[in-house]
Amino acid sequence: MLKLDEILKGVKRAGIAGHVRPDGDCTGSCLALYQYLRMYYPEVSTDVYLEEIPNSFHMLTGADEIRHELPEDTGYDVFFALDCGDTKRLGFAGTLFEQAKKTVCIDHHVSNLAFADVNQIVPDASSTSELIYDLLEKERITKEIAEALYLGIVHDTGVFQYSCTKPSTMEAAAELLRKGIDGPKIIEKTFYEKTYAQNQVLGKALLESIRLMDGKVIFSYITKKSMNFFGVKAKDLEGIVSQLRVTTGVEAAIFLYELESGEFKVSLRSKEKVDVSKVAQYFGGGGHVRAAGLTFRGTVHDAVNNIVGQVALQLEEEA
Repeated sequence: MLKLDEILKGVKRAGIAGHVRPDGDCTGSCLALYQYLRMYYPEVSTDVYLEEIPNSFHMLTGADEIRHELPEDTGYDVFFALDCGDTKRLGFAGTLFEQAKKTVCIDHHVSNLAFADVNQIVPDASSTSELIYDLLEKERITKEIAEALYLGIVHDTGVFQYSCTKPSTMEAAAELLRKGIDGPKIIEKTFYEKTYAQNQVLGKALLESIRLMDGKVIFSYITKKSMNFFGVKAKDLEGIVSQLRVTTGVEAAIFLYELESGEFKVSLRSKEKVDVSKVAQYFGGGGHVRAAGLTFRGTVHDAVNNIVGQVALQLEEEA
């Protein structure tokens, strides 16, 4: 078990970063650790780096202190990579990680290869936020830190409905609620509530979705042109693949959106019969058994045909 006192002994500068296109767990775990270090290790100068986060996540304390660009002085004594399976997924912050004197990775992705000097990888954990909760001294968790951790747990468990939700997850959530946070508000504002444009693009994705393999697989995609038309960014597409997944009879859902011409970000979700982490890893991506992602270069049809082919292999084994 990691101990912060040991990791931070003699440290003057610490950095924290999560994966590209930060989701709830990535944002929540990073901001929780950031607040904790700033409050209880004031002798350590701490910075947090993430790409642009969803607007609703700005309710978290410290969100306005996130750095989105590399600083002139890139030297850190220790650098934490949270909720991230490899250095490439750190995006622009990967440079800071690689140049740090000591590196620490805390993650729950089954595809993580333990790339840091110090690693705590727990694939069956509900979220990295739950791992950060376990790392912190419980009596020192403030209401603001609890809000960040709760948001992270809520998002990676699909509001406690995914199979990764375990008794320890619910116990952690209960303790965070006892800190006085408004759990229903966090869920409503950051998980369910959508802007009008988000609902429009969700409607388009659902309306134009296609079922394959006798309805066992469903896919949809959004082009960059459509994103521009609706005035949405990548962060606004969160939740579309999960909505596709709950379609009756579907075992695996595939959602793609265009990053640039010939390049797509692919999100995968499954119910019981498909390990999408294996599918993602086959194409150089990664993730969890029921939620994973990858980047695909080619056409939409190339992506779907190749990905469905890998899904089909698993479904045939189950048959």
